[in-house]
Amino acid sequence: MGHPIKLTSSDNFELGAYVAEPAAPTHAGLVVIQEIFGVTPHIQSVADRFAGEGFLSIAPAIFDRVEPGIELPYDAASMKQGFQYVTALDQNKTIADIDAAISYLRAQPGITKIGVVGFCWGGTLAFLTNTRLNVDASVSYYGGGIQFYLEEKPKAPSIYHFGEQDQHIKSDVWDAVRAAVPGAPVYTYDANHAFNRDVDPNTYNPAAATEAMTRTVAFLRENLK
Repeated sequence: MGHPIKLTSSDNFELGAYVAEPAAPTHAGLVVIQEIFGVTPHIQSVADRFAGEGFLSIAPAIFDRVEPGIELPYDAASMKQGFQYVTALDQNKTIADIDAAISYLRAQPGITKIGVVGFCWGGTLAFLTNTRLNVDASVSYYGGGIQFYLEEKPKAPSIYHFGEQDQHIKSDVWDAVRAAVPGAPVYTYDANHAFNRDVDPNTYNPAAATEAMTRTVAFLRENLK
C-alpha cells in the first residue's frame, strides 16, 4: 500500500520515510513513530493499517542520522544496538525530523488535522511531539521514557497504552502520567511490552492489541475530525 519518500529536515538533512495513503481523500494525517528497531516491515504495516482506517500516514526513518535504512530484527542483541542508536542521536534533531514529516503532511492537499502515534521509544517521542510541536492529538504505546519529561505538558489531547506485565515499565510510570496529564486516558492491559507487535510471538497479545487499536482509532477520529 505504501511507498518510500525523502524528507528534508530544518537543517537540510535528508531522511527517508514510508508513506501509506488511504483509498479515499482525507483531511487527517498521522505520523507513525518507530520503535528502536527502525522503520521495519512491521512499522510499515502499522502505517498501512492506519491508512486503511482513513489516515494519510507517514513513518519517518529517524535512525537515518546514524545510518540510513536501519531495520533490526526483534531480539536482545538488536535491542541493545537500537538503544545505542538512540543514544547517538541528538534529540532536538530527532524532533526536527518528526517535524519534517508533519510538514510533509501539512503540504498535502486537503490535510487540515494531524496526529502522531508512537511505539516504545516512539511512544515517548509522540508525547514530546505533542509538547514541543503543533499537532492535534497524540497516542503513546508503552512509552517508557515519558516519565522523564512530565514537566512538559501536551498542547493537544493525548492517550496512553501500557502493558501491566511489562518488564521495562512499571505501574509508577503510568501512575505518574495520570497525575501529570489529568483527564488524559491512560489504559493498561494484561499484556507485556510491545503487545501490538504482531510479528513477535514473544510480545504480541491479540486481545490487548485489538482493544488498544480500537481505542486509538476512535480517539484519532474524534480529535482529527
